[in-house]
Amino acid sequence: MSFDEKLEEARDGEGSMKINEMEQTKVSLMRTYVESQDPSSRDPSSQKADDLMIRRFLRARDLDVEKASALFLRYLKWRQTFVPNGSISLSQVRNEVAQNKMFLQGLDKQGRPISVVLGAKHFQYQGSLDEFKRFLVYAFDKICTRMPPGQEKFVVIGDLEGWGYSNSDMRAYLGALSILQDYYPERLGKLFIIHAPYIFMAIWKIVYPFIDKNTKKKIVLVEKTKLRSTLLEEIDESQLPQIYGGKLPLVPIQDS
Repeated sequence: MSFDEKLEEARDGEGSMKINEMEQTKVSLMRTYVESQDPSSRDPSSQKADDLMIRRFLRARDLDVEKASALFLRYLKWRQTFVPNGSISLSQVRNEVAQNKMFLQGLDKQGRPISVVLGAKHFQYQGSLDEFKRFLVYAFDKICTRMPPGQEKFVVIGDLEGWGYSNSDMRAYLGALSILQDYYPERLGKLFIIHAPYIFMAIWKIVYPFIDKNTKKKIVLVEKTKLRSTLLEEIDESQLPQIYGGKLPLVPIQDS
């Protein structure tokens, strides 16, 4: 039975117990290995290696302990280097925040926080890649703090209305994909790509091979004629942004 089939079985009562037991065993194995390689992960105050986080890395590697451990150890090293103070401050991402391109408000029907990204407001500037990566960490960390108890994932609406070649930033797109998949695995619940212009598809064809199979399953290219109905399948009208026919105003990520 494939891993996907096991997950399908896990939705049923007895199957759920089996998959949970399997995961818990592998979480313990992975914790032992990670702690032997990075003793600092044993410190409860660091929150580096809680069971839920380890489980997310395991799921990102189809419960392969060796691969998940390697990914997690790279994450710990990256976090220590890239976010040495534990968080990214607003002062470190002022240029990115000034573009006013990312918003956070509302929850979908599964209780997942909703973020809206306006692709036409992203512009590349000299030295912007490092700040863009810091901005992503600033945003992802902020989204994660908004998750209700028991929730681990978030939803993104990537709105490309008005997007053109001046917004095309391949390094930023690949950098965002790398950070999401390598350092925030199994955090993305769903990505709706809406209002995608024809010229965007050339960029999409370049980026698509770099997306892992688990992430690909979470991406939905939404037809313009089905935009509202598709979003309402996942998001109640009371939680949907006003610009898509809902009731909530967009709130900039820095103000959320």
